[in-house]
Amino acid sequence: MNLPGKIAIMGGGSWATAIAKIVMTTQNEINWYMRRPEQIEEFSNYRHNPYYLTGVKFDISKVTFYSKINDVVRNSDTLIFATPSPYLKQHLRRLRGKLEDKFVISAIKGIVPDENVLVSDYFSKFYKVPIENMAVLGGPCHAEEVALERLSYLSIACQNTENAQVFASVFKNHYVKTSISNDVVGIEYASVLKNVYAIVSGICHGLKYGDNFQSILISNSIIEMNRFIDAVKPFDRNICDSAYLGDLLVTAYSRFSRNRIFGTMIGKGYSVKTAQVEMEMIAEGYFGTKCIKEINEIYKVDMPILDTIYSILYERKSPMLAIRRLTETFK
Repeated sequence: MNLPGKIAIMGGGSWATAIAKIVMTTQNEINWYMRRPEQIEEFSNYRHNPYYLTGVKFDISKVTFYSKINDVVRNSDTLIFATPSPYLKQHLRRLRGKLEDKFVISAIKGIVPDENVLVSDYFSKFYKVPIENMAVLGGPCHAEEVALERLSYLSIACQNTENAQVFASVFKNHYVKTSISNDVVGIEYASVLKNVYAIVSGICHGLKYGDNFQSILISNSIIEMNRFIDAVKPFDRNICDSAYLGDLLVTAYSRFSRNRIFGTMIGKGYSVKTAQVEMEMIAEGYFGTKCIKEINEIYKVDMPILDTIYSILYERKSPMLAIRRLTETFK
């Protein structure tokens, strides 16, 4: 396989748009899959995504749009998936071709619901993608700051170091720096858990807890994250590296973080359903909470922060009382 070959962006949201902007600084042309033909039509007319990161302009002559997944897969070598995890199975259900000869990059910060497996494992198990042909795109990086060309960092995790290096070059430009790793599972789980902890951070913000407490919350969150990932996938990793701690910090603190925004609404008294409707965006941490909770029934790792957010989101426990009980476990 001659990498990167023709690259396809799979998804039409803000993160997919940010990735397309980055990739187009190093590639002459790209393919781009969006499920809705009307979005493609508006994009082509206005030269920007009509719904997300509307300030980012594209040279449409260098983009080939597709609304049919089989067509884009057939005409691409590398597929960068940037769809919300709850919709991944829905998109792939229409796929009739094989992915075994494609290079698949997951930019999805979530677990496949119902299956309770990481995205890389899902592609490996159900679509026979070889592990050396899979990579994971980690943060810390927000789409909104990519749109503004503020200095950002991406981590590319792949079992094959040479392949990781190829894509580190694809994503590297004057405002994005890249690093590589072979801790695919660890970075994927960190990407899921940081969204969960960002919701807790938002809830505490909505409840008017201050910066002093937030520092304790995030300190305990990274310890809990490390404990869980080490139990699931023992590896010689440094949890303080940017792909783990850095991604957690930006997701927990940034005003661009949809998981923090979602949590803040819950802390202010919104119901889960109302917060989801008003946001009009997917807070991946909501789904990740349930998935990790169910996975942890196997590993039985001590995870008081996860248990607290699960009780709030899925058992309708009072955020104020649940967080107050959580504070007693911190040191």
